[in-house]
Amino acid sequence: MDNSGKEKEAIQLMADADKKVKSSGSFLGGMFGGGPHKVEEACEMYCRAANMFKMAKNWSGARAAGNAFCKAARLHMQLQNKHDCATSFIDAGNAFKKSDPNGETCSLMISPLLLPQGRFTIAAKHHISIAEIYESDLVDIEKAIAHYEQAADYYKGEESNSSANKCLLKVGAYSAQLEQYQKAIEIYEQVGANTMDNPLLKYSAKEYFFKASLCHFIVDELNAKIAVEKYEEMFPAFSDSRECKLLKKLLEAHEEQNSEAFTEAVKEFDSISRLDQWHTTLLLRIKKTIQGDEGDLK
Repeated sequence: MDNSGKEKEAIQLMADADKKVKSSGSFLGGMFGGGPHKVEEACEMYCRAANMFKMAKNWSGARAAGNAFCKAARLHMQLQNKHDCATSFIDAGNAFKKSDPNGETCSLMISPLLLPQGRFTIAAKHHISIAEIYESDLVDIEKAIAHYEQAADYYKGEESNSSANKCLLKVGAYSAQLEQYQKAIEIYEQVGANTMDNPLLKYSAKEYFFKASLCHFIVDELNAKIAVEKYEEMFPAFSDSRECKLLKKLLEAHEEQNSEAFTEAVKEFDSISRLDQWHTTLLLRIKKTIQGDEGDLK
């Protein structure tokens, strides 16, 4: 479908809205029915233009839509319409998501507007959207971590513990990749402790304690032994898990500096429970601490 006509109409709407905003601030506009009424009309026109730009479904259209929503948001702010202001900034952030990395600027203005209204969940979701931009489009993991942490804090404010844990697990995974092992350990232990008494979630606790143990293992073998014993005591079901049995085999192989036994234990586990890239990366880091080992896990 050719949406060029819609884009032209949107451009004209933007121009008309700009004129209306300018006239609302003039002396004559204030004397003869301008002011807030014209600003409200301009807000509506900017939003209509933004939605027309969105129909273009291309980079330039998305960026134009984001700019239009931002203009509407600023006018809503001027009129003290906090709810409409926040909504327009959210729409702007979503439009910028695919077209403009700097869309974070609009997105970050949302939280101060939403939090006084107690809208922690919406603020959290928006920080997740920003984190996803940094994950996939900009590949800035440090900033992605910061936004997932902020989202987790907001979810905790709403006592949405399950959603908070999902964000924290993202932080834990990325922290371990960046070799921030202590931070990852604290997160995995926290989430594991939060889930082990929940009948619906306790099965996942063994995975979190497994990940925490691998992080310990990279730092120090003795730390890992102590951690495994602690997790077994905290969560008896962990003792019978395949993850715990693998850890004990790996600890024994590492203590004996036996890289072949280490690899065989990993391969045996992987043949039944497929290890993902995160696990493989950490296991390779552990294996390389065995003297003289530069191999892989094949």
